Amino acid sequence: MSDLHIRNLRPEEISLALDWAAAEGWNPGLADGACFAIPDAQGFFVGEIDGEPVATVSCINYDERFAFLGFYIVRAGFRGAGHGLRIWNAAIAHAGSRVIGLDGVVAQQDNYKKSGFQLAYANIRYGGVVVAPPRPPADIVALDKIPFTVVEADDATVFPAARSAFLRAWINTPGHLGRALLRDGKLAAWGVIRPCRTGHKIGPLVADDRAAAEAIVQALLASASCCEIILDIPAVNREGIALAEFLGLKPTFETARMYTGPIPSLRLDRVFGVTSFELG
Repeated sequence: MSDLHIRNLRPEEISLALDWAAAEGWNPGLADGACFAIPDAQGFFVGEIDGEPVATVSCINYDERFAFLGFYIVRAGFRGAGHGLRIWNAAIAHAGSRVIGLDGVVAQQDNYKKSGFQLAYANIRYGGVVVAPPRPPADIVALDKIPFTVVEADDATVFPAARSAFLRAWINTPGHLGRALLRDGKLAAWGVIRPCRTGHKIGPLVADDRAAAEAIVQALLASASCCEIILDIPAVNREGIALAEFLGLKPTFETARMYTGPIPSLRLDRVFGVTSFELG
C-alpha cells in the first residue's frame, strides 16, 4: 500500500472521475465536470501508482457543517490491495467534523456503516423514453427569469447546505435548461434538464406537488427537444414515484442515501428529482 500516492485532482482532471463513473454505468452529464469543480476545489482525489491513476473519490465540503462523498472507484485489477481504504480515509479526513452524505450502491451499505454512515432512505433511478409531451402550462417561465435568491431559498428546503455558486453554475451552464412554475406569483416548482452520455437527466426537480412537477417535466422535455430521460427520486416520495410510473419510466437501479451524524431534516416530499448522485 505504501506505493499509492494520493493527491488532489485539478479541475481540468475531473473528467477522469467522470469517465470512470460512466464506465461503471452512472451516466454523468456532459458538462458535469465544470460544475462539480466549483463548490470545493480541494474535494477531488486520485490515487496513483507510479503515476498511473488507480482510484478516485470526491468529498465536497459545501460549508462548515456538511459534505458529500462520491466517485469512490478503484480500478479493476487494483482492488483488494487496500488502495480504496486509503483514498477513502483521505476523503473522510478532508470533511473533518462535517456531517457527510453519500449515495452508495446498495451492496456496499454494510461497508459504509463501518465508517459511521447510517441509512436514511433509498433513491431510485427511473429512465425511459417519454412520448411527445403535451404543451406545457402558460405559467411556465425560464428559470433564469426567477430571482436567484428565490431559487436559492427554495433549494434550502431540499438540500442540507447552501450551494449558491454551484447552483448558479448548474442553472446557467450552456446545454443546461431550467424552467419554473409560478402560482399566484410564487415559485411552486422548478427544475433543470441536462444532456448526459445517454439521454437527458432532470435534476434538481423541486415541486410543491405532483401536478407542479409534471408541468415542469413537460416544459423541460419540450425545451430540450428530447424524449429519453432519467429521474433519480427518493423512494419515500410516493408522488414522485407515481409520476415516474405515469410517464412510463422504469426503475433501473437504486442507491442508499446515507449520512454520518444526524440525518438532515429535508422536504423530501418536494424532491421529484435529485440533482446528482455524485454531489447530492
